Amino acid sequence: MVPAAPLLDLATVFTHADARRAGWSDRELYAARDRGEIQQVARGIYTRGDLQADLDLVEIAVRATSATLCLTTALAHHDLTDDIPASINVALPRSRRAPRTQAPVTWHRFDDDTFHIGRTKLAVTDDLTIGLYPPTRTIIDAYRLRHLYGTEQANEALKRWLAQPGNQPTELLATAHDFPAAAPAVRSALQVLL
Repeated sequence: MVPAAPLLDLATVFTHADARRAGWSDRELYAARDRGEIQQVARGIYTRGDLQADLDLVEIAVRATSATLCLTTALAHHDLTDDIPASINVALPRSRRAPRTQAPVTWHRFDDDTFHIGRTKLAVTDDLTIGLYPPTRTIIDAYRLRHLYGTEQANEALKRWLAQPGNQPTELLATAHDFPAAAPAVRSALQVLL
């Protein structure tokens, strides 16, 4: 049997399969966990040492590489709502299957053609990222999916966004152009608020 690679040869976040490829046996892996050298995030996902990160986001990012924070979770990240979601709102392309997670996740399926519009990356750890929609895309999604979360949340997010220096309605309308079903609601809300 090949000797196990030193712990430092593994990424900060690694899977059971990564450890096996590095030569670790299950016995060595679980012993390192029991000694506190590694931390188990979720079934089959581990971190080296005491990682200072949101472990739910770590699990989501590992299980679904295209996962993107959206709706109430993204609004809260951008300080556009006071709502604290009971579960993490995560979008996936409609063509992808949602994985099982221990983390509390509400999965949303977005059209493959519009999924990547505005999508950016948020660092979860030094070497792990998760997708995040910017404020403009998140506000449009709030109007687009207002049947799920209500118009009040979308309107409040829009008000807060407009109150921030440098934000222009034309920027929001440019993004809304890619979402024809939501564009009329966004234009109407802007007319009322401006």
